[in-house]
Amino acid sequence: MIGDLRVWAPRASRVDLVLSASGSTEAMDADSGGWWRSRRPLLAGTDYAFSLDGGPPRPDPRSPWQPAGVHGPSRTFDAGAFPWSDGGWAGRDVRGAVIYELHVGTFTPEGTLDAAVGRLDHLADLGVDVVELMPVAAFGGHHGWGYDGVALWAVHEPYGGPAALQRFVDAAHARGLAVCLDVVDNHLGPSGNYLAEFGPYFTDQHQTPWGAAVNLDGDGSAEVRAFVVEKALRWFRDFHVDVLRLDAVHALVDDSPRHVLAELSDAVSLLAADLGRPLSLVAESDANDPRTVTPTREAFQGRAGYGMTAQWADDVHHALHTLITGERQGYYADFGTPDTLAKALTDVFVHDGGWSTFRGKNWGAPVPAELDRRRFVVCSQNHDQVGNRALGDRPSRVLTPGALAVSAAVVLLGPFTPMLFMGEEWGATTPFQYFSDHEEPELAAAISRGRAAEFGGHGWVELYGAGVVVPDPQALSTFEASRLDWGEASGEGGARMLEFYRRLVRLRRAEAAVASGDASGTSVQVGDGVVVMTRSAGGSGDSGSGGRVDVVLVLEEGPVSVVVERDGEPASVVLDSGVMLGGEAAVVESGSGRTTVRVSGPGVVVLR
Repeated sequence: MIGDLRVWAPRASRVDLVLSASGSTEAMDADSGGWWRSRRPLLAGTDYAFSLDGGPPRPDPRSPWQPAGVHGPSRTFDAGAFPWSDGGWAGRDVRGAVIYELHVGTFTPEGTLDAAVGRLDHLADLGVDVVELMPVAAFGGHHGWGYDGVALWAVHEPYGGPAALQRFVDAAHARGLAVCLDVVDNHLGPSGNYLAEFGPYFTDQHQTPWGAAVNLDGDGSAEVRAFVVEKALRWFRDFHVDVLRLDAVHALVDDSPRHVLAELSDAVSLLAADLGRPLSLVAESDANDPRTVTPTREAFQGRAGYGMTAQWADDVHHALHTLITGERQGYYADFGTPDTLAKALTDVFVHDGGWSTFRGKNWGAPVPAELDRRRFVVCSQNHDQVGNRALGDRPSRVLTPGALAVSAAVVLLGPFTPMLFMGEEWGATTPFQYFSDHEEPELAAAISRGRAAEFGGHGWVELYGAGVVVPDPQALSTFEASRLDWGEASGEGGARMLEFYRRLVRLRRAEAAVASGDASGTSVQVGDGVVVMTRSAGGSGDSGSGGRVDVVLVLEEGPVSVVVERDGEPASVVLDSGVMLGGEAAVVESGSGRTTVRVSGPGVVVLR
């Protein structure tokens, strides 16, 4: 039995509960604060909707289940009925964890949460700590990225619905894997968005790239903020999720005395104490502002912190990607040199108060040296950096296995919290393109036109050539082309790359200094075309209890080649305990405490 239904509709003079099975309509009772309450409880699995002032039936803004799609009725769901088996799960703080981002719809041929369970052993064997699901909130159509969700409390039915998410989390915990859920609170999608009919969920006082902003500081904003906070707590409490990744928090425009992120952070901290396990919040932010990860009871540059556990640091990706590929278009304009990579690896933000060419203004703020570097999530690939390219092509389109190994070593052995993107671990060649499935003809046409026009100012013609054609997001072929090909993982090249990733993760776990987050333990030297990144205990550089790991990179004519070679001759290096090779690198002589390594093409050499 589900309790009485409640809905916030402060502008309505009458609200009716519409029961789909019987077609009956029952008046709801007005409650305080603009809330309305049903006169009787409903059974689990009951389909229902709300009618405002005699209008058409609409889904519940807090609908837990939309089995007939975002335009259909809601269905009650008993979240407490699931037989959890994770009673011994102690949780996992996201800081320092190896994160693996995946899209449910393209991760497996079936595209469901239950099918994804069948691949969890692969992730555990790889050494992943946290599985990050791109948004699963219900959105219009069958397939899409999920960032246009409209039933934000529900789980997309083609993925399996809410019970499937519970099964996935329980199965992940059984394998020692934490689960991160990507949530979008800064906007709603265009199809099935009925929130504005219920109340002042949006405001014209602020604008975002998607139009009117979510109302976080105007009349009625208290209930909108509660909508955001209580939804987050529900994922942690009822679905046993461990981490939430908050999309584009810079678009949560909030001029109130206490930012909604700080309110959310404090509420999550209280819940974590009640549950007895760590709960983490990871913010995607374009602001390059350490305030994001400053505790709520502290201040950064005179402003109270937002209290996020960690935040994405895209500048590290940009510095690494541009150095290896030579790309400089769009927002890559200020990146591409060894010195820029060195700054990103030591200071986190390249734009930390100085000029940003792409933005046309000074941007960001410096990260304090004492701030734990595990509070910054970095990657060489993610859904944005791959999917927002004109062709949705991965770095494997142009890079050799050796160059891919360079990226892997820098990300996994750097001072930050590393994130991998699905298939990266075997050098997947399948693209991840932008796809959608809107049923409304005008909306579908607008999405297709807008996607093509969006890339006009990103320099894609320079990169791909004048004949580049952006894949139509609405074409089924665009979605199907983005599915992972798991057969690649067992091929000769894929298996070699996969083993290299496994070894990097094992090394990360074996050497305490690597995952310490201590900025003083990171040393980057640039000179004579050589880039050497060292991670050691407390910056001491010795091979004591904390250990030391060197990643040796050599820049040759723009792209990065990671070599141990000077003037065409292989170099001899004295190793403390071993060498790890990736790409076109091989040991040609070993003995008497010295190892000679020859690199015939781009590759990476890791010294311990």
